Amino acid sequence: MTKIFGFMFCLVASAAIADPPDDYSFLPFDKAMAQANAETKIMFVYFGRYGCGYCDKTNKEAFSDPGVKEQYSKHYVLAYVDAESGNRLRLPSGERITERELGTRYNAFVTPIFTFMSPGGKVITRMVGVQRIEDLVDAHNKVQQAIKKADSS
Repeated sequence: MTKIFGFMFCLVASAAIADPPDDYSFLPFDKAMAQANAETKIMFVYFGRYGCGYCDKTNKEAFSDPGVKEQYSKHYVLAYVDAESGNRLRLPSGERITERELGTRYNAFVTPIFTFMSPGGKVITRMVGVQRIEDLVDAHNKVQQAIKKADSS
């Protein structure tokens, strides 16, 4: 009987963990911001949290798509922020802030939130909640169109 409860606990615990998706190069926010500044690239920031079932669903159903992985890995500097974590970051300004405080600053009061940001941290657009493959592809296309339009003007 105890073995059954132990096995069930492991299943529930593993299902509730919502780290960034596997096989992606998500960085801590401060390192991603430094890289985005150095490469003059847009950041894609994933605000998640431990135990977020919606994060896990998006990871399994949308980020598992090879096309999404290729587009996002190629065009963006990827950052993951645990919106409830006390882990400290140092922003390019020198400011020390926790991931939780960063989540509050960017209004990440629910998770997941996916935010496209300029290298300086200005929000371009954001998506809230579970995302499908189509949602991520559509958002990518819109951001890329906006970049091309800005570059041509």
